[in-house]
Amino acid sequence: MLHLDVQATEGGGSNYPMGAESYLVGALPPPGVYPLIYAEHYAADDFNDDNGDSLPIDFKLRADVVAPRLLWVTDRTLFGGQLVAAALLPLVDLDVSVNGLNDGNSGIGDLDLTAALAYHHNANLHSAVGFDIFAPTGDYKVGQLANIGRNYWAVQAVYAASRIDPAGLNWGVKLMYDYNFENGDTDYQSGQELHVDYSIGYGVHPNWVVGVGGYAYKQTTGDKLNGVDIGNEGQAFAIGPSIKYDNGKGFFFSAKYQKEMAVENRPEGEAFWIKTIIPF
Repeated sequence: MLHLDVQATEGGGSNYPMGAESYLVGALPPPGVYPLIYAEHYAADDFNDDNGDSLPIDFKLRADVVAPRLLWVTDRTLFGGQLVAAALLPLVDLDVSVNGLNDGNSGIGDLDLTAALAYHHNANLHSAVGFDIFAPTGDYKVGQLANIGRNYWAVQAVYAASRIDPAGLNWGVKLMYDYNFENGDTDYQSGQELHVDYSIGYGVHPNWVVGVGGYAYKQTTGDKLNGVDIGNEGQAFAIGPSIKYDNGKGFFFSAKYQKEMAVENRPEGEAFWIKTIIPF
């Protein structure tokens, strides 16, 4: 029997929305408070097994997410880095269908709190190191197909870096490692996860960058049920076209499409992402 709490790691999902970041990741703006908006449409019609083959089930997943994030870049430094804090609270509309059983849910997802140190190495190269804490604030019920919360805490270590050149090569990478705590309602503990968002492109105009982006994901330890390792390690890779617009005055907008492949023990689908920051 396939366990499909699709918004929980134990059902094939993850706390972190894979591929969310693109260009400028790790390149923090001057001190101040900044509202960011992430938006995603994700659709999957396959759930793959541990051999990467689609399971013989009628499976559909549709998720629309708008995730406001408040970023605070302080004027204080620690270990040579600029101290940064952020909070993100996603708004989720989810629909899941498995073998004729359909379930939908919408509301607030799990809260993501961030603390980081940002470094400006030169005019082109920037980086940041920090961690995220995921708090189980979203709706969750055992046996419900469309859970928009995970019902467990998680900690994520982060390293991010970007190269910025309006007339040349641009790239961004965000490397993450997750430790998931146990879901107390199911006695299920999802395995540890290594994943990276990436983007690479070229400045075709002082305000525009065109290229490709996506993510790579690998679960490094098996899931545990009642303390017993049951395997179920997931993996995935995604790639697709990406663009970025930057007006040079603090506002930027990026968009990308990514197609998943080489997927094991997870849904396989496609996503469209938008990210923007609005200075004030």
